[in-house]
Amino acid sequence: MSSQKIPVPREAAGVRLDKFLTAHVPGLSLERARVLIEKGHVLIRGKKCQMSRKLWGGEEIELSSPSPRPPSHAQVRRSVEGPELPVLHDDAAMVIINKPPGLVVEPNGGVPSVVELLAARLQPFDVEGLSLPGVVQRLDRETSGCLSMARTDAAVAALDRAFQEKRVDKRYWALVLGETPESDRLEAPYGRDPKNPRLFTTKVRSARRAALSYEVRERLQGATLVEVKLETGRTHQIRVQMAEAGYPVLGDSMYGPAETRMHPAAKEVGRQALHAFRLTLPSPLTGEMVSVEAPLPEDFQRALAMLRG
Repeated sequence: MSSQKIPVPREAAGVRLDKFLTAHVPGLSLERARVLIEKGHVLIRGKKCQMSRKLWGGEEIELSSPSPRPPSHAQVRRSVEGPELPVLHDDAAMVIINKPPGLVVEPNGGVPSVVELLAARLQPFDVEGLSLPGVVQRLDRETSGCLSMARTDAAVAALDRAFQEKRVDKRYWALVLGETPESDRLEAPYGRDPKNPRLFTTKVRSARRAALSYEVRERLQGATLVEVKLETGRTHQIRVQMAEAGYPVLGDSMYGPAETRMHPAAKEVGRQALHAFRLTLPSPLTGEMVSVEAPLPEDFQRALAMLRG
C-alpha cells in the first residue's frame, strides 16, 4: 500500500472531499475516490472522512492506495490462452504491443482479449483498483499492429489527455482496391448508419466529424498500398471513409463490395488488410515522445506479394 499527502489550498474551501480528490489526483475517477473514502483510505488529521465532507482549506489529506485486487471471474477469465503479444515498448506507465489479428481488445466472453492476455502475462497493472491494464485506445478485432495500454490510473489520465489534445500520431498501412490519388484528405460527418446500427457512415447529419489523410506507398495490380494518418479516432473510420471514397479496404466484409472479399489477395490475407504500423505518443512518465513501429504480419506480406505479381 502506498500513500501520499495532498495539501488543500485556501481557495478550495467549501469543495466536497470526493470532488476535490478527483480534480487533484491524476486518473482518479469520482467513483474510485468514493470507494477509497468509504473504505477508510482517506484521512484528515488521522481521522476517517465522509465523502460529502466540505473542505475548509489549509488542511492536509492523507490518501492511501491499497494494492490492486485480482479481477473477478465476471471481469476476466482466470485462465486464458492466446497468441503471443510482441512487446514494442514497456515501462512503469504503459505497454505498447503489436496486436495480432483476430484478438479483441476488451473481454467479451468469446475469443481471448488483449486485456486478459496482458493481465496474465505482464503484471503489474493497477487501474481503478484492479490488476488490469487500462484501455486508452482500441483496434478492430481483425486489425493488427501498435496498441498502447496503461499500467496505472495516472497513465490512463495522461494518455487520454494526449489523445484528446491530438498529440498522438497514428499511422496505418491499408491495402485498398482501385487506384487512389497520390494523396488526399477526407473529412465528413460521422455516425451510425440509420439503416443498420451495426455499421457507421459519413452519409448522415451529425455534429461528430471524422478526418484522415493518406498517401500512396505503392501501386499494385488493381490495388494500392496507402499510408493513412488518423486525425480522429472513430470506430471503423478508415474502413468507412476509404470505402465511401471508392477505395474499400481489401478483405473488408462489412463495408466493401463482394469483390473485396473474393479477390485472390483477400483470401491470402484472410481479413481486412489494415495494419497500425506506427504509433507516436508522449510518455506519461517524462512527456518525451515515444515512437514504435510494428512489422507487417505474414498474412499482409503474402497479399502484397500476390499483388506485386
